Amino acid sequence: MSLTMTIEVSVPFQHVGRVSRKERRSDAESALPPGRVPRVARLMALALRLEELVRTGQVASYSELASLGHVTRARICQIMNLLHLAPDIQEALLFLPPTLRGRDATILADLQPIAAAFDWRKQRRLWRKLLPNGATESRPTGPPIAHVGPCRVGTAPPERAADQRAEAPTRGFEG
Repeated sequence: MSLTMTIEVSVPFQHVGRVSRKERRSDAESALPPGRVPRVARLMALALRLEELVRTGQVASYSELASLGHVTRARICQIMNLLHLAPDIQEALLFLPPTLRGRDATILADLQPIAAAFDWRKQRRLWRKLLPNGATESRPTGPPIAHVGPCRVGTAPPERAADQRAEAPTRGFEG
């Protein structure tokens, strides 16, 4: 013998008229802060992530990153050069205020000469000059970001370089 059960529930439906895409989009966008994340902030985050991929061995080299990302080795090197910046500058880049309209105030080309300076004090002076009106930016407190070694496209990170040299000599691009 089979037992059948019937459940009756009242479900209220509200008829919503046609809503334009613009109205729907404005509801979704109201939850987001205005503006967009500056490009150099995204590139800084990307540099940190790519360095982690190479360091952990998930990607063999910066050359492999370039081929996976369909960009040149030079472009990967430009992005990875952001890791040469002082930790507080890296943090300031990650927390740049959103760009509300127009072009970003800071671009990657502005940061390349700063990253080329070896002394972090000099980098900080150059960074302050780059900021509008020489103002210092407020940053959230947190652990400092570790500084990593130079970008050598086509080579492995230092801890794996000895292993690769033992297997075969590398003839990568030394950028």
